[in-house]
Amino acid sequence: MKIASILTDEALLKLLGERLARLRLTKNLTQQQLAEQAGLGLRTVQRLELGAAATQLSGFVRVCRVLGLVERFEALVPEEAASPMEQLKQQGRKRQRATGQKAAAGEPKKWTWGEPA
Repeated sequence: MKIASILTDEALLKLLGERLARLRLTKNLTQQQLAEQAGLGLRTVQRLELGAAATQLSGFVRVCRVLGLVERFEALVPEEAASPMEQLKQQGRKRQRATGQKAAAGEPKKWTWGEPA
């Protein structure tokens, strides 16, 4: 099955888990060996391969590191390149802050704790 945005989170985690299990097997590693090399518990590796949603992302990263997949994260979350116009505006400086979004003129102010309703 191909990874697509229409998949639910659960289906995506299950698919990724299945792929990790297949890759682990092609590298001839047991779940216990993978867990030890990644510094994780056996149950964490088992949950990752089952696609359990409760698994921590750091465990996933550790497993991917052992399996040699870290370089592929670049394709998952590519570095964003500034447009030529944005580069001119920045004049070689690195952007350090986000400006945030300004509220529309007719939009009500958000309520916060301690303020009257």
